[in-house]
Amino acid sequence: MQTKAISKQLGKILLFNSFFLFISFLISLYYDESSDMDLLITGIVAFILGIIPVLTYPKVRDMKFSDGMLTVVLGWISTCLVGMMPYVMWGHEFSIANAWFESVSGFTTTGSTILNDIESLPKGLLFWRSSTHWLGGIGIVLFTILVLPQSSTERIVLLNTEINELAKRNFQYRTKKILSILVTVYVGLTALETVSLYVAGMSFFDAINHSFSTIATGGFSTKNSSIAYYHSATIDIIIMAFMVVSGLHFGLIYNTIKGKPMNIFTSEIARTFLIVLGIGVIFASLKLYFSGTYDNLGDAFRYGAFQVISVGSTTGFANADSKNWPAFTQLIIMYFTIQCAMIGSTSGGLKFDRVYLFVKSLKKQFKLMRHPKAVILMKVDNSVVTEGMEIRFKTFIVTYLFIILLVTLGLTAMNIDLMTAFSASIATIGNVGPGFGEVSSLGNYGGLPDLGKYLLSLNMLLGRWEIYSFISLFTFNFWKS
Repeated sequence: MQTKAISKQLGKILLFNSFFLFISFLISLYYDESSDMDLLITGIVAFILGIIPVLTYPKVRDMKFSDGMLTVVLGWISTCLVGMMPYVMWGHEFSIANAWFESVSGFTTTGSTILNDIESLPKGLLFWRSSTHWLGGIGIVLFTILVLPQSSTERIVLLNTEINELAKRNFQYRTKKILSILVTVYVGLTALETVSLYVAGMSFFDAINHSFSTIATGGFSTKNSSIAYYHSATIDIIIMAFMVVSGLHFGLIYNTIKGKPMNIFTSEIARTFLIVLGIGVIFASLKLYFSGTYDNLGDAFRYGAFQVISVGSTTGFANADSKNWPAFTQLIIMYFTIQCAMIGSTSGGLKFDRVYLFVKSLKKQFKLMRHPKAVILMKVDNSVVTEGMEIRFKTFIVTYLFIILLVTLGLTAMNIDLMTAFSASIATIGNVGPGFGEVSSLGNYGGLPDLGKYLLSLNMLLGRWEIYSFISLFTFNFWKS
């Protein structure tokens, strides 16, 4: 294990965090707020902790895969620890457990919050809170790889640990080009949504904060009632559109803009994802209308579509309280909380690609039952899915569902009701945010016991790491390599 190489990478990650902390400090200073020194001190601490290993250790050109994996895991932990510091220093609702939960929720783009009064936060803290989403959405590690210089070997190792094999299938470019595509699309979508929301009536401050949250598929809002605060169909539609786009593979978005053959319209996974999402919207909305939840069909579709797209993209915004919606609609929303959006996007969760491949694998098995000696190749977008990949995504699905069960059991052992425990478990590992029961779309996680918050924080990190990065740390072969 190359501790110097890992320390150098962690230093670069902390330097990137310090940049956004200093911006948050300037915002707080501009508005003459009480959080300015909290943000400044944290920014200085992050800068010092980052600059020392960056300047001290020389370049290392032969990072191993295990080094990259450990860098990713420690990178997320270190950013979350730094991220909680301004909250702890500011105080109010932020106990140690609450600050850790909020920081992890921000960087993992889960969007779950412990806050009862979000609007009481100073603007500097609100911007930092949204910035954690934006940094975490694309992956702080990827930002660091692109912006800060390092050897090509380091880039490849860290890229391979942060972007899984399925995601890279639609990136037919060299390593540095992939990184450029990710950041170009990410920044471009953020700027476009900011302008759109500002024109639609949001203040510029609210527009950029909500854009950070939308494109990162996070869900932190500057308002207690989330998007419902604005009572604007135009704002709802804009955010819905960007949530859908942010749930698509960024490589496919780039290819579509460039007019490449493999794009959103030609990819069978992307097309199927949009169709399934549309079907979910239709069924959920019609049930809201025919159950009498909404008397107007337009309102039923407006609110039903928003909630389905919000959880289906793992964003977690709310324009209505789904706590008392019909069970049928809640089950649809819960399904999308598990499925989520595409690999290669900023969304978390199981990912639609794996669900799609699982269905195709089932069809393959049914054919083999009828023709045991047949050789059947499973293809997606004209690419063969290898047996090894097939085994890996099936194992991932089983592991993912098993963790949901374990976390649910842990929460119910803390005397949390079943609906809250089950939906919180699904929502946090999926990096979705809202669940049902006490953690519904306009509720929060503040009432849960501290132990429950720590458990759900781990669940959020597992979801963001896609499980295997963390589990691999406890294997003998990992430390032997």
